[in-house]
Amino acid sequence: MGAILAVDDSASLRQMVAFTLRSSGYEVLEAADGIEALEALRTHAVDLVLTDRNMPGIDGIELVRRIRAGARQRDVPVLLLTTETSDEIRQAGRAAGATGWLVKPFDPRRLVEVVRSVLPGHDPGESARVPG
Repeated sequence: MGAILAVDDSASLRQMVAFTLRSSGYEVLEAADGIEALEALRTHAVDLVLTDRNMPGIDGIELVRRIRAGARQRDVPVLLLTTETSDEIRQAGRAAGATGWLVKPFDPRRLVEVVRSVLPGHDPGESARVPG
């Protein structure tokens, strides 16, 4: 199995996402922005990308577009994690090819539930602790 790539320019939020997912048994790679994320995707197989919407340089929606345009991992699910909830922004994410949307601040249990629903068959096990 590959890993989950967590992309966010906020180190604290990225670490919280990574901690939550690792505590539930997932392998997590981290990237501070879209450029680092694209490099990670060139060198690592991932099962899911979880990305912030607002980042300097390549934002989350542009990252989704570039992932979908690439040949290697174009079918990997991509979830946007953001404070924005407008229909316009959600529609832009869907148009770019985003699989889904999570709103910050996130509930750790909800994050794990969504990841499990997007990655059926990749549940790391019933004994994994879900942070709460």
